[in-house]
Amino acid sequence: MTWGVRFLQEARGREYESAVILAATVPLGWMIGCPLLGFISDRLGRRKPVIIGGTVALLGVLAWVLFGHPAILRGPVVGIVMGIASGAAMLPYTVIKEANSPELGGSATGVINFINFTFSALLGPVFGARLVRSPEAQEGAALAHYQAGFTPLLYGVLLALLLSLFLKETGPANRKL
Repeated sequence: MTWGVRFLQEARGREYESAVILAATVPLGWMIGCPLLGFISDRLGRRKPVIIGGTVALLGVLAWVLFGHPAILRGPVVGIVMGIASGAAMLPYTVIKEANSPELGGSATGVINFINFTFSALLGPVFGARLVRSPEAQEGAALAHYQAGFTPLLYGVLLALLLSLFLKETGPANRKL
C-alpha cells in the first residue's frame, strides 16, 4: 500500500489524496473478494480452481497496472478487482486446515501465518531498497523505474500460480471421489 501510493503519484501523476483513495480500493476489494471467493470455493467443493483463478486474475491486473495504458482501464475498478483477485490468498488457510488433522488446525494455521508475515516483513525492505537504489530515484521516479521495481512482484505471483498447480485438492468434492 505504501509503495502503491507513491507509484500512483510519481509514475502515474496522481495527486496525493487521489492516490490514497485509489490505493484504498484494494482493501475494499479484499472485503468483497475474501468472503466471495471462499463462498465460491465452498459451493464448488474445491479450493484449487478458485486459488488458480484468483492468481491468474491478480497476475493480469498487476501486469495491467504496471504496463497497461491507464486511459483505457483505470480508477477504483482496477483496485477493487485487484483486491477481489488477491482475496484468493485466504484459501490456503482453509487448505492447510483441511490437509491436517483437526487437532493440528491451530498449529497449521499458525505456520501459514508465520510464513506469510515473515515473507512480508523480510521482502518489504528488500523491495524498498531496490526502488531507492535505482538511478532514476534521484531524478524523480519515472514509470520505467517503478515497472522495474515491481516486476519481481509479478514473478512472485507467477511462482505462486505454478506452485498452486501442484497443490493437493482438499475440498469436500475431492473427498467424495
